Amino acid sequence: MAKVLCVLYDDPIDGYPKSYARDDLPRIDQYPGGQTLPTPKAVDFQPGTLLGSVSGELGLRKYLEANGHTLVVTSDKDGPNSAFERELVDADVVISQPFWPAYLTAERIAKAPKLKLALTAGIGSDHVDLQAAIDRGITVAEVTYCNSISVSEHVVMMILGLVRNYIPSYQWVVKGGWNIADCVTRSYDVEGMHVGTVAAGRIGLAVLKRLKPFDVHLHYTDRHRLPDTVEKELGLTWHATPEEIYEVCDVVTLNCPLHPETEHMINDETLKHFKRGAYLVNTARGKLCDRDSIARALESGQLAGYAGDVWFPQPAPADHPWRTMPHHGMTPHISGTSLSAQTRYAAGTREILECFFEQRPIRDEYLIVDGGKLAGTGAHSYSAGNATGGSEEAAKFKRT
Repeated sequence: MAKVLCVLYDDPIDGYPKSYARDDLPRIDQYPGGQTLPTPKAVDFQPGTLLGSVSGELGLRKYLEANGHTLVVTSDKDGPNSAFERELVDADVVISQPFWPAYLTAERIAKAPKLKLALTAGIGSDHVDLQAAIDRGITVAEVTYCNSISVSEHVVMMILGLVRNYIPSYQWVVKGGWNIADCVTRSYDVEGMHVGTVAAGRIGLAVLKRLKPFDVHLHYTDRHRLPDTVEKELGLTWHATPEEIYEVCDVVTLNCPLHPETEHMINDETLKHFKRGAYLVNTARGKLCDRDSIARALESGQLAGYAGDVWFPQPAPADHPWRTMPHHGMTPHISGTSLSAQTRYAAGTREILECFFEQRPIRDEYLIVDGGKLAGTGAHSYSAGNATGGSEEAAKFKRT
């Protein structure tokens, strides 16, 4: 029987919810493009409930214990004395979310001789040293598409929030003011702007589709060019390099995976290609951007605003400069963990576990690493290598 080690974020500060704002979720039968939603044999949770925190347990305990497996759930994941490190030594399966990642570095993988499956409850497996997983023959899987639309909605919200200067305007209301001039001196219309995405996969394409009704000029770059019919339908302009996007766009959104080639792709040099006063939105991964370069660009005015849902490390240290830099719209990593998304990725996690324990093939679209090589979605989206470097910084963050 297997030991399943699950790392989830903490419960709400006022306790696990006893009631919710809504009674149900809209019914969704398939994702755009036709991929079906997760299809586990059953689930042991109520859709729309908080599943991604410690007490939610991704709705897995009843299923796992009924089949003789052991489930250990913790939020304590950073540093050599963490519960995660203590429990990892004899774990067969590790489950983690991108929003509260348990960094599976090569050193940690070496301490886990029984580890066979690293499962991301969500999308994005860059918190796993993929090369080390390849070398060890560990399967890496994630619940592809489960929260892509959730993230794309968050991107559109952040673009509008930055351009229309929503957050400072809201804060004037909270402070009791009616400071219209203060609000509008940094407020513009999105209409007519040039908006570009770096990568047009599931999230990037969904962003483009949602922005088309705003009467903006849409641009994209991707190593896999979209079909001509899609480009014509959305009125897209394709660019061969990200730099071409930076030079022409008023708004740039990053929607590409993190791997060694994309780490710190936004830095002091590449920011020189941006139009002065451009807006940058990053809901992909924090390490796509050099931390201090972003802060400097906001302070100098090279960027008019930066909205990000992703940091490095996660959780971010209390003194992380993105918390206090000017003109930002940062959120903790929440874009892909709405209650709607949690229902899908908890079900997908159950589906993957059922396949794993019953020795049935895991869906190809869920696979990142399998059989000692990149596989499935991983072969399309990632490159071999390590994107976990520097994650030991997370151990410095002392939660209060």
